[in-house]
Amino acid sequence: MSLVLDPTAQDLLFREARTANTFTDEPVTEEQVQAIYDLVKYGPTAFNQSPLRITLVRSAEARERLVQHMAEGNQPKTATAPLVAILSADNEFHEELPHLFPHFPQAKDVFFAERPSREGPAAMNAALQAAYFIIGVRAAGLAAGPMTGFDFRGVQKEFLDDDHTPLMVVNIGRPAEDAWLPRLPRLTFDQVITTV
Repeated sequence: MSLVLDPTAQDLLFREARTANTFTDEPVTEEQVQAIYDLVKYGPTAFNQSPLRITLVRSAEARERLVQHMAEGNQPKTATAPLVAILSADNEFHEELPHLFPHFPQAKDVFFAERPSREGPAAMNAALQAAYFIIGVRAAGLAAGPMTGFDFRGVQKEFLDDDHTPLMVVNIGRPAEDAWLPRLPRLTFDQVITTV
């Protein structure tokens, strides 16, 4: 075998995992979310940036507010998932760099002093962290339903502030029996990999 990760874990994280569209009503606990974050926080980012912010939507009132901003086809999924998370990029992530990148604390001011110089790195590195988060949800034996079909400005205004840019909404829970659509095709190795 070329991979050291156990084949069962490979299936759990990738081969058998799918985007879930329906969930059971089993709750997702704070302990599960804590365990997920405590695992995925070690995923690599540039300058050890940690711009991802996660807003857990637990109350019925907040759920109603969020559902109004979802695309029509995503509204029922978001309304019924056991837990919904809004993932966003913190454009003020540089304030944490002296702690997160202590061997070069000046990076905060040398590279990221101006807001336009932060927005691209915040989006890219938060997207990396969002992908780690989805894999972490799978590692917890749960399913994730990440979605970008929503009113980004509306979600930002309703739940965040101008320093946080929404990236995606993720429904989380145990998949119901009819949770999956058929597996879609993937590109082959030869279609993606080039050696120079």
